[in-house]
Amino acid sequence: MQHIKPRKSIILIIFIMFFPLLYAQEGRAGSRSTPLDVYLIIDGSAAFQQSKEDAIGWINNQLVNRILSEGDTITIWNAGDSANIIHSGTISSAADRREISDKLQALNTGGRRADFSSALQSAATRAAQTGQSRIPYTMLVTASAEGLEQTLTGSAQNLLRWSRSEKYEKWQVLVVAPDIAARVREAAASYMGR
Repeated sequence: MQHIKPRKSIILIIFIMFFPLLYAQEGRAGSRSTPLDVYLIIDGSAAFQQSKEDAIGWINNQLVNRILSEGDTITIWNAGDSANIIHSGTISSAADRREISDKLQALNTGGRRADFSSALQSAATRAAQTGQSRIPYTMLVTASAEGLEQTLTGSAQNLLRWSRSEKYEKWQVLVVAPDIAARVREAAASYMGR
């Protein structure tokens, strides 16, 4: 078996994690032909109440109106005391985008804690089942990283191993790749086998 050079595997990881963002820069008129399966996990704890309006505005602008294209799917979890799916569907019209925006505005942020662990495990399971013809894209929006540390214990901590974070004044967003390890190994093996 060939040894995979660390530099090449890091480049592959970066490419796979941020591939969807490359097209976001081109706007919805971009030429992306591979559909996304978006898994959006939003903090449903009381700690997120002060951040909710700004964060939901950002999600609507950046994700719903810029990244999502016709044919993409989106599943949204409200990670409150327990994680619940509040929306799941395929983007096919402007009405679908309005429905998502309405559900985000109505998001309940009254939980004592945020159950990120259950939502991330569910998203990871779904992402692992994504076929080669689609791109899984997992985002987690939270009031603070401290909230993540409290809820992710045991094997769930590994779900954030491959992630990047953007911090805003009162909240942050993490792009997470909980299923990427196997995909990176496959891509690296394929690349090195050329």
